[in-house]
Amino acid sequence: MKSWLSSRVLSKLAAKSRYPQIAGFLVFVLSLIWVFSGHAYSPGQIFQEAEQAFSKLEITAGAPLTRPATIPLLSLTPANVFFSHTSVITTIFWVGESANASNSGIANRTSSWDGQWLNHFGGVDDPKKRNGYLPAGFTPKENVFYFALPYSDIDSKGNRKSSAKNCPLYGSIKDQPYSWCKNSWIAIRHNGKVAYAQWEDAGPYGEDDTSYVFGRAAPANTKGEGAGLDVSPAVRDYLGLGDVNRCDWGFVPTDNVPSGPWKQIVTSTPGETVNN
Repeated sequence: MKSWLSSRVLSKLAAKSRYPQIAGFLVFVLSLIWVFSGHAYSPGQIFQEAEQAFSKLEITAGAPLTRPATIPLLSLTPANVFFSHTSVITTIFWVGESANASNSGIANRTSSWDGQWLNHFGGVDDPKKRNGYLPAGFTPKENVFYFALPYSDIDSKGNRKSSAKNCPLYGSIKDQPYSWCKNSWIAIRHNGKVAYAQWEDAGPYGEDDTSYVFGRAAPANTKGEGAGLDVSPAVRDYLGLGDVNRCDWGFVPTDNVPSGPWKQIVTSTPGETVNN
């Protein structure tokens, strides 16, 4: 950790405490996290976490320790990511998936926003035949790191929904006649590992669950496994997922998505034109 940050944290925390050695130890631990995470956490986050952690000690000058020193180090998350949804049941889907009981008999040759999804992607993203994170046999034309959430900003008649202003890309492409959700990004966390992916379809089992997708409610879906998130085979392989899992996720601004295999091919296909 940069020396200025350590000094700032230590001096400020030590000033509050009759136990400055605890403040020093806390900064030391946070420094190790910053280094061994590959700087995945910003210095500002480290400082904020240190202050919050130390405040839980409830140590003030001349006062006894009033409760055990429980330091919430595990609350640290990668820079610029807020995992607004935690422990969400997560299942696997893919471009070109045949209609079957697990997907309500809907083939994934098209998506909620792209009637030519299979063609634009370049082929079937077979979850069993892989070449690293890519499907075997061809090079995709779109990002293999993709996901689905149970919301679409376009209704079945091709009109924009009034709730569309919640879409992550509304502020940047609101004048364009396409989906304001398609191609936006989320971070997905499982067992401490984080992948990033682009929003390319609506589901599982629903396209209007605004309270969950844009709020803090649990997924409304009760069908099948009760999943609230579908992810691609590449996300599955990167995170080491099985067929049914629990993951955390949160929206991420496009400019804050870090380098990684999810940046090898980035989807820019806008999808179908909206009526209004």
